[in-house]
Amino acid sequence: MDPSSFELSRQEFGHFARLITERLGIRMPDIKLTMLQGRLTRRIRELRLSSFQEYLEYLLRSPNSEQEYVNFVDVVTTNKTDFFREPEHFEYLVGRALPALDPDPSFRRPWRAKVWCAGCSSGEEAWTLAMVLGEYAGARPGFDFAMLATDISTRVLARAREAIYPRALIEPVPPALRKNYLLSSRDRSCNLVRIVPRLRGRVAFRRLNFMDRTYGIEESYAVIFFRNVMIYFDKPTQEAVLRKLCQHLQPGGYLFVSHSESLVGLDVPLRQQATSIFRKAAQSK
Repeated sequence: MDPSSFELSRQEFGHFARLITERLGIRMPDIKLTMLQGRLTRRIRELRLSSFQEYLEYLLRSPNSEQEYVNFVDVVTTNKTDFFREPEHFEYLVGRALPALDPDPSFRRPWRAKVWCAGCSSGEEAWTLAMVLGEYAGARPGFDFAMLATDISTRVLARAREAIYPRALIEPVPPALRKNYLLSSRDRSCNLVRIVPRLRGRVAFRRLNFMDRTYGIEESYAVIFFRNVMIYFDKPTQEAVLRKLCQHLQPGGYLFVSHSESLVGLDVPLRQQATSIFRKAAQSK
């Protein structure tokens, strides 16, 4: 039978919703049923299975379950990002956060900042950060940076690493930064651009699940961008994930969340500096 003729039952939705919440931390209220049905139907069709129940069994118990879980994550996660989304954050980063973090205000000593783009999706935010940091390096002698960009979806990570985007998506990028950091194809009919190699060498992409007990990260970061991720978590999950992120944020480091997210009521070692911008206490551990 054509899987498009099946409807995801409330009971089946409940099984998938619990799995998604347990493994990914993402809330799946009942209003998401139609969305999940559409996304899973495409995957069922690709596997030539005959029902949602059969797919659930395949996902949990087949010899291919580990690999299928990766595909399942790619199917059910939502990935939305843009270049220079919420631009006030990037202005604050270079105008206030980085100068406040700089160990030598006289600019005489070299300084290397580590930045983590947590939940990078298809890379637009990570490459925006890289451009902004590249410009800051041009104004601050001796400044260097390295960036980690993580996401749970292997599909979007592949796009982010490739660093190729339709020209229409780069409209928010200021002309001067386009000139410095984007390459156009020699074929004028090709409406694609690519991030320049000198930036691509500064960003390491890696798969990471915020629900993991530990993240396997040794470094401490001066800045963490964690935007438009918490909206998918309930309050206890938000607090637990933020506490783990703070373990990798250096004392005095900055955490940026989106304008639609709040830390109100969460017990985390952060103090608000501006709208959706927080700083870890200098002596916090």
